[in-house]
Amino acid sequence: MNDDRQDLSGIWQGLYSYPDDYERVAFVAVVIDTGGTLSGTTHERCSFQKAPGEYLYARLSGRRVDSTVTFVKTYDGTGGRDHSVDYEGTINEDATEISGQWHLPGQWSGPFLVMRANSKEDAVVRRSLQPVDES
Repeated sequence: MNDDRQDLSGIWQGLYSYPDDYERVAFVAVVIDTGGTLSGTTHERCSFQKAPGEYLYARLSGRRVDSTVTFVKTYDGTGGRDHSVDYEGTINEDATEISGQWHLPGQWSGPFLVMRANSKEDAVVRRSLQPVDES
């Protein structure tokens, strides 16, 4: 059963790591959590190959069930990236961190960690997504 007290809507800052000696990649995610259905976007700097220094953008689509989060991040083609990456993680008790593993099916995998941004912008996003009581 979904626990709406763990609503993940808001702005998140994270890192994911590659295997071997590649640098970790920082990213920002804007997440909309509608009763456990997740959607949103990410952006990150391209760290290697075709477009170093440019930003990469992706869509998020997934689910939150209890303390487990699964989602797919699909790059939009910017910087030559248009593939999808699978993520699975665990939400901490106060819903401020998610840690887990990402998988590029048939290729690479590695750890990731995202933390809820403690900012005015995050509070505004969460407040704007709350249902309006019209009674």
